[in-house]
Amino acid sequence: MAQSSLKSIKPGSHVHLMGICGTAMASLAGLLKDKGYKVTGSDSNPYPPMSTQLESLGIQIQKPYSKNNLTPKPDFVIVGNVISASNEEAQEMVKLDIPFCSLPQAMGEFIIDDRISYVISGTHGKTTTTSLMSWVLDQAGFEPGFLIGGIAKNFSQSFRNPKQNVFVIEGDEYDTAYFDKVPKFIHYRPRNVVLTSVEFDHADIYADFAAVKAAFLRLMKLIPENGNFVFWGDDKNVCEVAEHCKIKNKFSYGFGKANSFVCEILEETEGYTKFSVTHNGEKLADFVTTMTGRYNILNATSVVSQAYANQIPLDGAMKGLSTFSGVKRRQDILGEPGGILVIEDFAHHPTAVKETVMAIQNKYKSRKVFSVFEPRSATSRRKVFQKDYVDAFSESHEIIIAEAFDQGKISETDRFSSAELVDDLKKKNKPAHVMASADEIVKYLKQTAKPKDVILIMSNGGFDGIYQKLFAALG
Repeated sequence: MAQSSLKSIKPGSHVHLMGICGTAMASLAGLLKDKGYKVTGSDSNPYPPMSTQLESLGIQIQKPYSKNNLTPKPDFVIVGNVISASNEEAQEMVKLDIPFCSLPQAMGEFIIDDRISYVISGTHGKTTTTSLMSWVLDQAGFEPGFLIGGIAKNFSQSFRNPKQNVFVIEGDEYDTAYFDKVPKFIHYRPRNVVLTSVEFDHADIYADFAAVKAAFLRLMKLIPENGNFVFWGDDKNVCEVAEHCKIKNKFSYGFGKANSFVCEILEETEGYTKFSVTHNGEKLADFVTTMTGRYNILNATSVVSQAYANQIPLDGAMKGLSTFSGVKRRQDILGEPGGILVIEDFAHHPTAVKETVMAIQNKYKSRKVFSVFEPRSATSRRKVFQKDYVDAFSESHEIIIAEAFDQGKISETDRFSSAELVDDLKKKNKPAHVMASADEIVKYLKQTAKPKDVILIMSNGGFDGIYQKLFAALG
């Protein structure tokens, strides 16, 4: 059967989401429930923070995937990109002739529609930048709607329907659905766009860097003449992509003096970072944020740049930055059991890992930092970045690498090796360990970590409950 539009379904109707615990899917579920729809969803492996957000909204998660999840028959189905054509539930959807579409199609047609959109794109920094852009617009009085690939602490959730005519969305380059093989952001009706970075990622769907680059080139052609495009001007790959955007209002940002918007870090402490932004040589303001690290200051500068380009009052940007609380799982301080600071981060790409480690070690200069990493993403479980991770951890105080998560469907010749990474790090005289389980890691940290030390845990998944186990052991 043909795909359909969610616009044809009236409030009160039953909408079912397959793969509901994905960050964007869970957010869309919340948007739909807020609009008055009956929402159900299915998933194979629910885990926080999205599972707990759905529970708090009273949305039932059915597991595992099953044709029985479509009884009673819903009025409409939204299919997540984790669902294959062979999925039992997807096959039943077609058999029952239920109208369906992908998440990005639903977002573009039904939620964003003709609103003023802010689409935050790039390999790194999307979630933090989307959260910060949403908060700055909120503090400036625009009451934006948003969909974020994480839970922004200022809003306590990952979504909100707009009260005015503005919508902010995380523009993911990952593909859309098995029946709609294009990057998600193609559907998001981009008007104001941020491009933070362009690197190879998502080795499960992109053959090489040229394919990734081609996806972002498609985005460049979608930005309308009345839009604003800001991009990281210090990076060769980003600039090569940006050249293909031909609109008038195009601005670079970065630390380099040749950029339209230039940032400079003035002061860094454990509590805040102070930085300045100049535009075409004229100082706009000094800004203060609790975020740390060069990449986060670049993220903040992209928001200042986009706000300035859209004539948003500067004091709104200053207030938004100074009161921004961050995002769950992004340099997220979980607590200090036994005097040992535990920080969680979503970092999994080598660049993100390196920048996160450097940011935390720089912030807590007098403390030892244990960098704990679980290779869990589709790309980090493959050997494509095997040597890049050596550089990513090269400045770490001490490194603990977990065995890669579930490599059963990856050919043996293509698998990332935690043991090889640790061997390479040891050759550089770095204290590094490979450990088979979260329990083994927790046992080692309980024996080794001392008060005032920092444990930085990097994973884009549940990591076998390591956070709860660590708090139980250290507390």
